[in-house]
Amino acid sequence: MMPPRPAEPAEGTRPPLDNLTLSRKEGLRALAEAPRRVRPEILTPQQIADLGEAARLEYDHLRSVWHANLGPLKTPQLEALHEDLWDIIASNQQDGDKAKGAVAVDAFPGLGKTTAVLDFALKYHQQEIARAGAFTASGHERWPVCRVGLTSNIGMKDFNRALLEFYAHPGRTSGTAALFVQRALDCVLECETKLLIIDDLHFLKWQDKNGKEVSNHFKHIANEFPVTLIFIGVELERRGLYSEADSRGDITLAQTARRTTPLTMDAYSVNNDKERRQWRKLMLGLEQRLVLAQKYPGMLADDLSDYLYIRTTGHIGSLMTLINRGCQRAARTGAELLDEDLLNQVKLDAGAERARKVLEKKFARKRMTTKPRPRTAKATSAKTVA
Repeated sequence: MMPPRPAEPAEGTRPPLDNLTLSRKEGLRALAEAPRRVRPEILTPQQIADLGEAARLEYDHLRSVWHANLGPLKTPQLEALHEDLWDIIASNQQDGDKAKGAVAVDAFPGLGKTTAVLDFALKYHQQEIARAGAFTASGHERWPVCRVGLTSNIGMKDFNRALLEFYAHPGRTSGTAALFVQRALDCVLECETKLLIIDDLHFLKWQDKNGKEVSNHFKHIANEFPVTLIFIGVELERRGLYSEADSRGDITLAQTARRTTPLTMDAYSVNNDKERRQWRKLMLGLEQRLVLAQKYPGMLADDLSDYLYIRTTGHIGSLMTLINRGCQRAARTGAELLDEDLLNQVKLDAGAERARKVLEKKFARKRMTTKPRPRTAKATSAKTVA
């Protein structure tokens, strides 16, 4: 039986979440079951100036943590991915003699795929605990979700050990690969795990010995473990996940290809008014969440809309990093708002900075914009009549 659960936090408090790992069950549960984060009060510049030193330090700390955790946002991309995942998970309730379909979330870095899958996993954990209880009928702790992150050149024994590490199984330090997988199966069955997330699948070298070994091991898990596999990675198709055969004609990958449903997430695009309105909605939502004394309506959605798209090329990961770091600087320096001068001082990832130069030219030549055209009176009237 798993160790007893720690005491629940007191009413109205929130446990610190900056010192946990998702490679262990306690970390995932802490995220899933933590109370909703409460936004700090937005003070005026004078109210901030009137704070004592200790109160000012605490206030700045609270909003620093808040700005570092603004997401996940309910973007169209995230909501679409969640709808697909709910469809697949709900349909994967076959009896144990049937293999369940797997999912591969395949997208470029910085598009929020891991964040989106994790957000889904936390919701699934909450739903299962609410529906079936924190303990199984046999008295074991219920762990609806297990997550494993791959490392470079990982082998089958290493992967099985990582599974056991998640459950804190006492036999995770010694044994053969075969023993490890049997212990992992025991954990999955006893804890009634239904979702197994495998992150950073692109680290797997499919053509190497270890890569083929782990790939075949995934098929064993799909056949023998009553779980839905969710793979997360970059360029998984090019790396061979969906191939019917490898470069030597080996067809051992065919089963994985036939059982795996590919899903993806795209960057924001602003090629038409519908997409521009989605971008504007994102800007308005972000704007409302910021805790800066001098922020104003339209700060992001009007004055910084084009700038933020140019800086981030519509990648949600880069956008959230830029907003977070900008807010940290704005609070620390006393600027208390975001503008181009301040954000130009904020460093961002190399990919975004490279793409920025191309977009700047297109926007300068009026070939691109994030601003939707105003709805015409005729279109509004027609919509009202309809």
